Amino acid sequence: MGKLVSKLYRPKVVKFALNIWPPFWGAGIRIVSISEDFREVKVRLKLRWWNKNANRTQYGGSIFSLTDPIYCLMLMGILGDGYFVWDKQASINFIKPGQSDLCAEFIVTQEMLDSILQQTVNGDKSFPEFVIFVKDNDGNVVSEVKRQLYVRKKPDYRNQTAEEKQAA
Repeated sequence: MGKLVSKLYRPKVVKFALNIWPPFWGAGIRIVSISEDFREVKVRLKLRWWNKNANRTQYGGSIFSLTDPIYCLMLMGILGDGYFVWDKQASINFIKPGQSDLCAEFIVTQEMLDSILQQTVNGDKSFPEFVIFVKDNDGNVVSEVKRQLYVRKKPDYRNQTAEEKQAA
C-alpha cells in the first residue's frame, strides 16, 4: 500500500470502494459495515436472478467471492503500511443450498492479532487461518470457508540484528 493509499485507507472509504467494485457489485455482494478499527466487517450477498445457479440457489462462486478480500483488507487496515498482507490459500465446504440472501461476519480478535504480531516481529512470515461461516436469512450455515493469509513485515520495517546495525 502506497503512502497516498494508506492516508485514504479508512473504513468508510474502503466500504464505499468495495460496494462499487464491479466484482462485488455484479455478484450482488455488499459491505454492510466496517468497524472504525477494521476489526469487524459484515457482508451480505443478495439472491438475484443473475447470481442463481442451475438449481435456482446462490451461485457457489458468489458465495466464495463474498469472503475473498475481506480478511486481507481488514489486516491491511489494522497493521498499516509496514506489512505485506496477501491471500495464500482458501477452501470452501458447501453445507446446504443458499436459498435466500446470505451474510457473513468477519472478526479479528486481539488474540489473533497478537499471534500475527509475535510471529512477524523479526521479519518472519505468518500464515494466519480464518474460518468464515456464511449464513442464510434464518441463521443456518450454508457454507464454511477457510482462508489462509500471508503476513510479513516489509523489509524497511523489519528489526535489524546487532550485526546488521554495526555494518550499516
